[in-house]
Amino acid sequence: MAMRVDFPYGQGHVTAELPDDTTVIEPHPQPGLEDERAAFVSALRAPIGSAPLRQLVGPDDRVVIVIADGTRAAPSERMVPWILEELDAVPRDRVTVLVGTGTHRPNTPAELERMLGRRLLQEVRVVNHSAYDDAGLVHLGEVPGGGPVWLNRHYVEASVRIVTGFIEPHFFAGFSGGPKGVAPGVAGLETILWLHGARLIGDPRATWGVLDGNPVHEAIRAAVKLAPPHFLANVTLNERRQITGVFAGNYLEAHRAGCEACRRASTRAVDRWFDVVVTSNSGFPLDQNLYQTVKGLSAAARIVRPGGAIVAVSECADGVPSHGRFGELLSRGRGPRDWLRMVEEPGFRSLDQWQVQILAMVLERARVYLLSSLPPATVEAAGLVPVTGVEEALDAEAHRSGAPRPLAVAALPMGPLTIPYVRI
Repeated sequence: MAMRVDFPYGQGHVTAELPDDTTVIEPHPQPGLEDERAAFVSALRAPIGSAPLRQLVGPDDRVVIVIADGTRAAPSERMVPWILEELDAVPRDRVTVLVGTGTHRPNTPAELERMLGRRLLQEVRVVNHSAYDDAGLVHLGEVPGGGPVWLNRHYVEASVRIVTGFIEPHFFAGFSGGPKGVAPGVAGLETILWLHGARLIGDPRATWGVLDGNPVHEAIRAAVKLAPPHFLANVTLNERRQITGVFAGNYLEAHRAGCEACRRASTRAVDRWFDVVVTSNSGFPLDQNLYQTVKGLSAAARIVRPGGAIVAVSECADGVPSHGRFGELLSRGRGPRDWLRMVEEPGFRSLDQWQVQILAMVLERARVYLLSSLPPATVEAAGLVPVTGVEEALDAEAHRSGAPRPLAVAALPMGPLTIPYVRI
């Protein structure tokens, strides 16, 4: 008898038939707030470690509001209007909404309308950050270790800097949100490359759910300290994109409070390693491309036994993607050992090397099958095995093992929104 489990896939889902003794691992259920707007505004007026937002802003200020880009599920279409209500004393021509794209491509007008709504696009100026436009960046100096800090000019030159976003587990920065909205969100390429260097990414403390002692998080904090936000407004979300908590105020104190709430909701212990882990990339917008899919693979790798298998369900409607250098870097080697040698070569620096490094680390541990919309040749070029269904991958693993015992299977329906770990 089989167990049916739904895995988010693009805007819908894929239903897989798994063994009836499959261990299903999901975040602890979090109800949405009864009145999201009231809770959000209350947090702006009674923030953590900061004066209320209204007291920080006057009519002569030039305000920048940083938001996440279209690869994130941040509810910017709700948060930004609520913030603007608190900024009613500020003329709208003195407000800029800055889309924190990091190294991602600019969001299209259609994507911006989906992210913010047509009315808001008509009310304030909305600008896509570019990590590649030197004229649009300001050099602020260096941080310990020699990291150069370049940040977006709109952000640096604003008299009031407000950073929004949402907090979720992150595969090498510990958690998203907080200072990460600034760097890499609105940082220059040189800064992003330094923050994502092979030495930092390869440190075992650069992992899910870890802030203290995490070299990536500490490097981000050092960079952002040179031009910190004046106010942070972060939220936590459930799988229905409902707001479950609001954490506003000082960009470090509010973020830490939100991370603790996220940790309680997302961390799940198991008592064994698994032969096969089936994961999603939590659906749209996070499963838009193969680059982002590495996050779901990294979550599954935490509980798969060495030599086991991961089965990923991720639509990848936006391809590898075509922008960036992820696909190109993968083409330079024949597998994970080649890719690791490449990124660990002294002096090597390249856009997207961090995602290649983590993918290689996953593939060194386990075989990876991928159910996606990508052509099979594209999947194979990334070192993965294309499949047309989860059951096909399970059958392949059962045949490969040839063992008399059934495979031990785990399912991560929400993929990277879960921090699974083996209790030792």
